[in-house]
Amino acid sequence: MKCRKINNVVIFILLACTSCGQKPSDKNLKENLAIANTKLSEHESEKKSIKDVIDTSGMTLQKRINVPDGFMRTEALETSFTSHLRNLPLKKHGSLVRMHNGQFKANDNVYDAVIDLPIGKRDLHQCADAIMRLRAEWLWKNKRYSEIHFNFTSGWRCDYSEWMKGKRVKLINGKPSWVQSKPASNTPQDLWSYLELIFTYAGTLSLSRELVKITLSQMEVGDVFIKGGSPGHAVLIADMAINTSNGEKIFLLMQSYMPAQEIQLLKNNDNEKLSPWYSEKQAEELSTPEWDFTVNQLMRFK
Repeated sequence: MKCRKINNVVIFILLACTSCGQKPSDKNLKENLAIANTKLSEHESEKKSIKDVIDTSGMTLQKRINVPDGFMRTEALETSFTSHLRNLPLKKHGSLVRMHNGQFKANDNVYDAVIDLPIGKRDLHQCADAIMRLRAEWLWKNKRYSEIHFNFTSGWRCDYSEWMKGKRVKLINGKPSWVQSKPASNTPQDLWSYLELIFTYAGTLSLSRELVKITLSQMEVGDVFIKGGSPGHAVLIADMAINTSNGEKIFLLMQSYMPAQEIQLLKNNDNEKLSPWYSEKQAEELSTPEWDFTVNQLMRFK
């Protein structure tokens, strides 16, 4: 649309000159064309920059979101959490986030992509839950079952290794305990049932107590910006790239939100040219579309 408007301006200038009975000089014509071409060039460069960062045909995080010129993604093993996140499936470009009740979340300049993963039909899969879910699914995929554990808000540790034995949680005298209830089983549905229990009894407060603080210089994929409490919020560092000339880090952020909703890749509204990437320079006072964090809220799983 912009290009058409610019071309129309050039035509208007030429018509205006001839309608006044004046023949435009070669000099004026060249100047007008030069101005129009400059504007067209600037617009095409802007379009190219956007296109280069977001490949609308890509259907995974890594294939959809390219790195800006001068940057290179950090190296990652095939079995790493980084690779797991980079290969998450995405919904078609332009899709809206769906909530647990089937309604859609309008994209009020919040997200650039939607992760194509089911979230269940209960109002459980919120911010901290999505982070615990992604970590648990990665550990499960790599058969690291004993590492799948999260604490309830009460502080009680709930291990998936017990769940897969067929044990279930029962309150005895007001305290959670394991009770043998089912045959041993370890299927994706078993993991999801376990996670829905975690979603029910854990949240930003319990997760923030499990994580350890790190410095900005230590930041890696899989780390979390988190404010524990009610209200609280958490976002996950989902990818990272480094400037090959000066070492500057840039990163992508994912979140779920309230009510329970699909995971989304956040826009960077403070730097639209870099978006959806965020610069580490922004992390001291990190402003995301729906929550602000400080650098001392940057944490990591032990």
